[in-house]
Amino acid sequence: MTKKYDFGTLTVVKVTAQEEYGLRCLVHLAAVSIHRPLTVHEISEREGLSVPYVAKLMNPLREAGLVDSVRGRGGGYYLTRPADSISVSEILAALGGQIFEARYCERFPGEGDECVHLGDCSIRSLWGTIEGMVDQVLRRTSLADLMKSEARMGADLHERQRRQLPVLHGHHAAIEAPAAPAVEALEEKE
Repeated sequence: MTKKYDFGTLTVVKVTAQEEYGLRCLVHLAAVSIHRPLTVHEISEREGLSVPYVAKLMNPLREAGLVDSVRGRGGGYYLTRPADSISVSEILAALGGQIFEARYCERFPGEGDECVHLGDCSIRSLWGTIEGMVDQVLRRTSLADLMKSEARMGADLHERQRRQLPVLHGHHAAIEAPAAPAVEALEEKE
């Protein structure tokens, strides 16, 4: 299962169910596990997922060193580092990988054994550039950032984008980010 995120008229990112649900479980774990470990059952109830599926999600997160567990009464999962030192990029890498993988071109060869554009491909450059831009945002976004309200997170991301990404003007329509609400208005709502 893949979930698409729509940014204006362009659908840019596809996220697997494992990545989405694993990220949600970690956000919940970050919010609560500073006080005590959380059991798989507690996480599954909170996120509306089955116990076996949450257990399956915790395995690659533990293998990546992002979470650990304590057995016995009062046991459960906890973060191995503070939430502000865990990037979303690390989490998604543990859960599934990258948007554009090195072997991407081998998956779409057409009718031949290899793509006819293997030696010189502007499309590969596009996907690689998008991957780099997305990864830059994911590396700079921490698990702690995701504990903010949606409005606050949106405003923060918009501000990061405004400071770092140029607005491109071609002979077609300009690509511009939508205006973010004023931070003061967001703080009043929170």
